[in-house]
Amino acid sequence: MRVAIASDHAGFDLKAIVVEAVASAGHAALDLGTHNTEPVDYPDIAVAAGQAVTEGRADRAIVICGSGAGACVAANKLHGIRASIAHDTYTAHQMVEHDDVNVLCLGSRVVGTQLALEIVSAFLGAEFSDEERHRRRLAKVIELDQ
Repeated sequence: MRVAIASDHAGFDLKAIVVEAVASAGHAALDLGTHNTEPVDYPDIAVAAGQAVTEGRADRAIVICGSGAGACVAANKLHGIRASIAHDTYTAHQMVEHDDVNVLCLGSRVVGTQLALEIVSAFLGAEFSDEERHRRRLAKVIELDQ
């Protein structure tokens, strides 16, 4: 799987660890920055990661900011993006299985490194269930995006 990964300055340290873990798991990790701890605005990194998905350069994306909230709000403004915060593994896999989420948002100031890696693994290991009830609900969400 091709995974775009981006962070603002608050998520910089965690991003480096996530990039390495994603690549070590056999995925193609596309590091979209930031590449240092200089302040950068979270909407910019959310757009970069989201566009990688909408343009077909990545299958999924992971965006990291301090809380995960700002990046999530910004990513969801992009047509075709379904982003969600996950601070536990259950949410990380269920949001893909039931809601076909394509962007994981993490809060570097909320989750520790080990939990973040478990969340990433659950997100990347999950697949949309394609059950009728989930297809029906997803169709309604996609309609809202039109």
